[in-house]
Formats: sequence, structure tokens, C-alpha cells
Amino acid sequence: MALKTSARNQLPGVVTAVRLGNVMAQVEIQVGENRIVAAITRDAVVELDLKEADRVVAIIKATEVMVGKLDGAEASGGA
Repeated sequence: MALKTSARNQLPGVVTAVRLGNVMAQVEIQVGENRIVAAITRDAVVELDLKEADRVVAIIKATEVMVGKLDGAEASGGA
């Protein structure tokens, strides 16, 4: 069954690490050359049966996006 959502920022990737805490968990997702770290509940990890190498979609719905700018030589290396 496909997931339908109103969120437009959907980034397909692969889980590279899952770190479980008592209540929360960190899930690392490789999206192209970039890494996203999501903090979600431990229950969500268990319910989704998330593990390394799983193909997932990071769905980002936020009211803010912070932007930083690289200076000088760092900026010429690409985004």
C-alpha cells in the first residue's frame, strides 16, 4: 500500500544506522551524498521494524528551514 501525504519534501534514502534509547531513537538515513539524522520514538522504530539497509522516505514538514553560507574556498567545492 502506497503512502499518500501532503508533505512535498520527500527524500528517498537508505537507513545506515539505528540507535535505540529508552524512549527515543536516532535513525540515520543516507540521501544521495547527504546524511539525515531523525529523532523519532523507540516505539515508531519498533512498529516500522526499521533496520540498516531498509529503503525509506524522509518526509520533512517544518515551519522553518535554516540556511548557512560557506565562505571563500569552501564555497567553490559545490553544495
